[in-house]
Amino acid sequence: MHYEILGDNLQMVCCHLHPGSSIYAEAGAMVNMSGNIRMKTNVKGGVFKGLKRMITGESFFLTEFEAENGEGFVSFAGNVPGKIFPVVLAGGDFIAQKDAFLCAQEGIDLDVAFTKRIRSGFFGGEGFVLQRFSGTGTAFLHCCGDIVERTLAPGEVVRVETGLVVGFESTVSYDIALAGSVKTVLFGGEGLFLTTLTGPGKIIMQSLDIAKMAASLLPYLPVKTSGS
Repeated sequence: MHYEILGDNLQMVCCHLHPGSSIYAEAGAMVNMSGNIRMKTNVKGGVFKGLKRMITGESFFLTEFEAENGEGFVSFAGNVPGKIFPVVLAGGDFIAQKDAFLCAQEGIDLDVAFTKRIRSGFFGGEGFVLQRFSGTGTAFLHCCGDIVERTLAPGEVVRVETGLVVGFESTVSYDIALAGSVKTVLFGGEGLFLTTLTGPGKIIMQSLDIAKMAASLLPYLPVKTSGS
């Protein structure tokens, strides 16, 4: 498979499949495909994994796309303005926020990764569960806004506003820490907790929190009045 990531702030990824090869995606992520792509919906990994996907907010079913009678293409896009980036795995694991998954090659396994600490689940902005990608191949993730990548050295720490962590390698430790003093929490406007990521390993961050974007748009949305 080879692919192209097209666009700027409203990106989509076009995956070119060899005959007989396939890729699977979250339901509703496909935007176009060639006429020789066969599409089928199934519960990838069985019922138990399907139920675990539902815990993370993903759909019970995944859609598989396979090229028949020659090479074909299929394109996918996210549902908010942002960037798409590939995660190439060769036996390692990658942990991502629960709504980042877009599509992946057949050799990539999608599963649930529970957070290690209860306080991370309560205050981390990602709930009690994250998604774990493992196996061999390429997965494509979607973030809101722009992408910021960093590779942390052993013991190096980065503190990130909750909701802006897209994903990280499984070698990176994930925790939640207080943003600062009581005065900072009350008047700094940065929230009560920050996500703490400790190396070694690669981390992916996004520049825009979808929850904050939604909150900023609320005053401009039409309000339904009684009798209308």
